[in-house]
Amino acid sequence: MTATATSSRLAVGLLAAVVGSTAAAGCGMTAATASASHSGRDVRQLRSLSGRAAPSGWGQAELPGDGAVVAYPPDMHPVPGDQGTISFARFGPSGTYLMYLNATPQQGPESLRNWPTFRVGHLLDDDASSARLLASRRDVRFAGGTGSCVEDAYVTKVGAHRYTELACLVQGRSRASVIVAAAPTASWASVSGVLARSVSAYRVR
Repeated sequence: MTATATSSRLAVGLLAAVVGSTAAAGCGMTAATASASHSGRDVRQLRSLSGRAAPSGWGQAELPGDGAVVAYPPDMHPVPGDQGTISFARFGPSGTYLMYLNATPQQGPESLRNWPTFRVGHLLDDDASSARLLASRRDVRFAGGTGSCVEDAYVTKVGAHRYTELACLVQGRSRASVIVAAAPTASWASVSGVLARSVSAYRVR
């Protein structure tokens, strides 16, 4: 996917936004559990998530009308997205996305309890031909709230691109929102640390 892709098709490359999916029953998995093709080392970023301030020099942007704040590293830049959301990306030489961040207000029946199955179900309903949960974790501490987080891997219907993501539903005092960090699966090991740091710095109210 190139940087000129329309915002409505960003999901084809790196994100299936949390919109209009059918909620599934709650998932009982609370500890990170690796899939057969991902080692425990691969999902260490999910276990490392905890509310902490972003490094000095990182950019910050507020989710419109929500008050949640996304922190992003200097080599990521704002990109167009759906109304009411904010998105950031790092581009490769050919204009493809190497890292992607997105924050979206809660827009459906997703909850802290059903988030693992909800997220995978939504990927399949939207732009993924296949998707699998690699790990999940509940009661993740964020500045201003608590989250339910997953790490998953999926293959897009268009182009059969493979991506891995961290996706968290974060409940603040008055509202909930979703923070997603994604990258091509082939480069996930090299970029997941900085993406997890961004997710950890997510602030809600």
